[in-house]
Amino acid sequence: MRRLVVGDGRPGWLVPAALGVVVVLALVVLVLVVVNSGVTRVPQCTVTAPPDSPGLRPTWSGTPEQMDNAATIAGVGRKLGVPDRAVTIALATAIQESGLANLQSGDRDSVGLFQQRPSQGWGTEAQLTDTVTSTTKFYDALLTIPGWAGMDVTQAAQRVQRSGYPEAYADHEPEARTLALAFLGQAPGALTCTDLDLGAPAQETVVRLATEELGTARLSGPQSPAAGWAIASWLVGHATRLTLDRVTFDGRTWTAASGTWAPTGPADSVLALHRAGTP
Repeated sequence: MRRLVVGDGRPGWLVPAALGVVVVLALVVLVLVVVNSGVTRVPQCTVTAPPDSPGLRPTWSGTPEQMDNAATIAGVGRKLGVPDRAVTIALATAIQESGLANLQSGDRDSVGLFQQRPSQGWGTEAQLTDTVTSTTKFYDALLTIPGWAGMDVTQAAQRVQRSGYPEAYADHEPEARTLALAFLGQAPGALTCTDLDLGAPAQETVVRLATEELGTARLSGPQSPAAGWAIASWLVGHATRLTLDRVTFDGRTWTAASGTWAPTGPADSVLALHRAGTP
């Protein structure tokens, strides 16, 4: 590329003039970014590990879609009564395989959260892109492996998935364990979601989704501590899909407006929820 110098036949004043235009445009872009940064905020969900939790990710953030799918994986695990370790393995596997997204395609004929392949006998494409069905199939396969509970994440996940990159599953164990603690109710108030878009109509009814994923529609009233926090986290994880703007358990309330949990009453072990736009 030829360098522009004064005396090459072009007026010398064009150089500083052009630079001035560039600087002005850059300042305009900067001002627009600064102004808009206070208006446009990206929805985000975060899980936080309990203090002094070695081996766990202190925090892990994802999109509402990712937390929605994580809630499904943990909820189905609770419905099936699988051990907590199985939920961690399932979450680590889904993070590695799909980034916790319900992918409609992948390597060869792989689809869904776990990138299961119809050609390998996992089921039809429609079944494997249904998050409840694909998650159930993963747990069913895991629990049939002799000694799976004593294996590390990589070994157990690889026995199910038979991946070409088996060592990668272990990379996601820290965040998978942090997610599992929140969705299994072992870390009260660990899941928060902020700046959610609750303007669209609900994609599901609470009763139908809870029955399918949790095996129960009893989502209000007295709950045990672990069950209450597990369901509360499940509700927050599904807040966009269900258009929930408030979830309360044991005297603490998460609101979509604040994005955080805050004390709102006495510790009473009572669970309650509220849908946006309802009285």
